Amino acid sequence: MIQLYTDGASSGNPGPGGYGVILRSGPHYKEISEGFRITTNNRMELLAVCIGLEAIKKPNQTVTVYSDSKYVIDSVEKKWVFGWLKKGFEGKKNKDLWLRFLQLYKIHKVSFIWVKGHAGHPENERCDQLAVLASKSKDLKIDTVFEATNGNT
Repeated sequence: MIQLYTDGASSGNPGPGGYGVILRSGPHYKEISEGFRITTNNRMELLAVCIGLEAIKKPNQTVTVYSDSKYVIDSVEKKWVFGWLKKGFEGKKNKDLWLRFLQLYKIHKVSFIWVKGHAGHPENERCDQLAVLASKSKDLKIDTVFEATNGNT
């Protein structure tokens, strides 16, 4: 079983943002983070889950995602995203990331556990640190889909 801890951050929302990911399986432990010059908190929360799932090399893994994002967890657990998919994501934000997520979701056995943010959960706190540090780095990437669809290029 793989434990995937994720968090996203954005200063200004939209503004500079980043994500933090921790992957843990037995003795294996990996941290991943990246920052973007302008994005939103929800995009970073969802991107963190995508990046974490993409880092898993073998298919059909049992993955538990720990996140403080009700946006991500409720959208999947309450099956909203599947309704959005049927309607072509009409009127919904982050279609690009949801489509990316759904491809990854099919590959593994994914479940979600909500953790309260900023409440002392060690891995969630570490992911928050990674996300915030990434959002403040000097080498911020461009969230091309967000910037293209929001006129910020």
